[in-house]
Amino acid sequence: MQKGTLFLIPVPLSEEASAKSFTSYLVETINSLDEYIVENEKTARKFLKQAGLKIPQKDLIIYDYGKHARDKGNIKDFFKGLLAGKNVGLMSEAGCPGVADPGADIVAEAHRQGIKIVPLVGPSSILLALMASGFSGQKFAFQGYLPIDKTDRSKRIKELELQASKEDQTQIFIETPFRNNQLLAELLKTCKGQTKLCVACDLTDDAEFIKTLTIDQWKKRSDDFHKRPAIFLLY
Repeated sequence: MQKGTLFLIPVPLSEEASAKSFTSYLVETINSLDEYIVENEKTARKFLKQAGLKIPQKDLIIYDYGKHARDKGNIKDFFKGLLAGKNVGLMSEAGCPGVADPGADIVAEAHRQGIKIVPLVGPSSILLALMASGFSGQKFAFQGYLPIDKTDRSKRIKELELQASKEDQTQIFIETPFRNNQLLAELLKTCKGQTKLCVACDLTDDAEFIKTLTIDQWKKRSDDFHKRPAIFLLY
């Protein structure tokens, strides 16, 4: 029996960004699927409605791979439809499935099962921030979350600053939104004055903020990024 295809479906990064996030092919694709693997069912259903889903939502099969579901079960349970020949969509909580996202585990299992994977075009906050930073897009590394412990975090920031300088490589990282201001304070305290820092937050939202300055220049400002989804870049 021929196996189905796993479509990786990006979702909007913010409430106001729906119109900026859809392509005609994406809308066509979701209207050809009635089965999904999602990180958050409520968010996924909302997105599908915004995108113009014509299939009644009550007819959808939705598997939840959110944190609680991942702790409980075996992700192989999500693959019954795919192995039976059905095409299935994979959706993240926000942005691109598999990029800084637990959906990577689903994609890895699909490879193990010999299932075809088709990534669709859509917004990635990491790449949007890199594009707008003015930093090197030839060499860059996404570091995920930095350590929470202050000593370890300071040490890691120094390592990334050195790596950025030594290898001419943009360093990209994120923080839980309610700790953004603490991370910014640590960057200003730890990094050299001429090191460049870009902060990009609320990307694609009406409140979008993107600013690249030296550390010395940032020290003269009093920005508040508390609870705002943000990407930090050092160069």
